[in-house]
Amino acid sequence: MKIYTKTGDKGKTSLYDNTRVDKDSIRVESYGTIDELNSSLGFAKNFIENEKINEIILQIQRSLFNVAGELATKKKGNFPEKINDENVKELEKIIDEYLSKMNENQKSKFIIPGSNKSSAALHLSRTICRRAERRIITLSRTEEVSSILIKYVNRLSDVIYTLARYLEVNLAYVDFKK
Repeated sequence: MKIYTKTGDKGKTSLYDNTRVDKDSIRVESYGTIDELNSSLGFAKNFIENEKINEIILQIQRSLFNVAGELATKKKGNFPEKINDENVKELEKIIDEYLSKMNENQKSKFIIPGSNKSSAALHLSRTICRRAERRIITLSRTEEVSSILIKYVNRLSDVIYTLARYLEVNLAYVDFKK
């Protein structure tokens, strides 16, 4: 199998359903940012020693292929594994579980992110996830995007934030001057 096809040399790419679009289209930007998020989560796992959190991240990474595939498909019904309500509920369970393990200060105050490598890597992933969400919202203004997919990506940034906060040590709180 060749890596290069030369079909993109003029600035076009094929979606999952073989529709040709510009490489800088908001659709490509949306699933490209999901791909970036997936890679950043893979990077973050290298710093996390908590096996359960690494398993959660691995499951999220797998689901991101469904998110990207759905975004890379213009024609309805052409992608086999779509994000559903159960996927959103799973993320909410993760948030609830890890928030229950934190004290009130950990949950309620702004912090300077990244007190260690694992939390810093996850905070970077969180910001990429939020950018992906913004790109997907922009796409949804001109093309149909599943409301469940949008909800999933929103909840996903909350999961990543929660895990990053959970892994923080020696928290540096932000105290605003009044």
